[in-house]
Amino acid sequence: MKVSVEISRGIESLFGTRDENIRLLETGLNVSTQLLEDCLEIEGEEANVARAERILEDYVSLVREGHTFANGDLNSYLRVVTEDPGVRLRDLVLSGRQRSFGKKVVAPKSGNQRRYVDAIERHDLVFGIGPAGTGKTYLAVAMAVSALMAKQVSRIILTRPAVEAGERLGFLPGTLQEKVDPYLRPLYDALYDMLDVDKVEKFLERSVIEIAPLAFMRGRTLNDSFIIMDEAQNCTPEQMKMILTRQGFNSKMVVTGDVTQIDLPIAKRSGLLEAIEVLRGVEGIRFVNFDERDVVRHSLVQRIVKAYERYGETNGSGGQLKLKLGDPAGERPADGDPAPDGN
Repeated sequence: MKVSVEISRGIESLFGTRDENIRLLETGLNVSTQLLEDCLEIEGEEANVARAERILEDYVSLVREGHTFANGDLNSYLRVVTEDPGVRLRDLVLSGRQRSFGKKVVAPKSGNQRRYVDAIERHDLVFGIGPAGTGKTYLAVAMAVSALMAKQVSRIILTRPAVEAGERLGFLPGTLQEKVDPYLRPLYDALYDMLDVDKVEKFLERSVIEIAPLAFMRGRTLNDSFIIMDEAQNCTPEQMKMILTRQGFNSKMVVTGDVTQIDLPIAKRSGLLEAIEVLRGVEGIRFVNFDERDVVRHSLVQRIVKAYERYGETNGSGGQLKLKLGDPAGERPADGDPAPDGN
């Protein structure tokens, strides 16, 4: 089957750097394309051609309405819509505008990111597990800011273990807050990306937003809060139990971590790995697992993650890592709790 889709504007962003976008469309849907004077010709099996045609028609209408795609955004969107037949490009692009993320417009850029956002909306405790650059922390902060701005919660609590990443920094000068701030910097970075500096400072002063090491959470009950526990792979089982039992009424908690980057001493077991085993099948808890396809940083990061995964498999640790990274129910996240649009 062969069809033609008229494209008068936006051809550069459609093709992308070195034609990466159009190649993704071709390989993802098993079609071939040819650029003619004012249209793109698509050839392949009828069902695949129909999906490609629908994607391109959505793209054309979005460009006609004045939507511009930042560098790399369209490639991320195309990965989602080619993997999942139930997702339309138009709905995916516009979905980020339906939520207030402060000064930032954020939309999921992969199938698992979409499941993650849906899971946070539907569940009070969500675990986001996967490699660096998959948006685990960034999207969690975005959802926290959205909940705060919509007055669904009265405060945001951001916490992570103060564990050095394979280094010994020794004595750090300054106040206690100044000593722990370097460990919490990624959380500050995400907040400043979502909100104006003045607003962040005001929220921090009034404790509307609180950023603190995990050790500061002991003995507290966190009501009416959106709690994010970051770098959870570096907490002990005792710390994990402690933070999970801090959750109070009208509160959500998101726990993020990467089980391939554990910085604890060798003798200590990761609390995240234990939680995956202990909380298997507990009602109301959702696990969302990310992989290298969800990396939204530089394209090299995606290849680096994949290379390390292959290296682990070759050297005998791959099977163990895969078992730990897998969904606690033994299946992909999509086969767990129902999510909208077929996810």
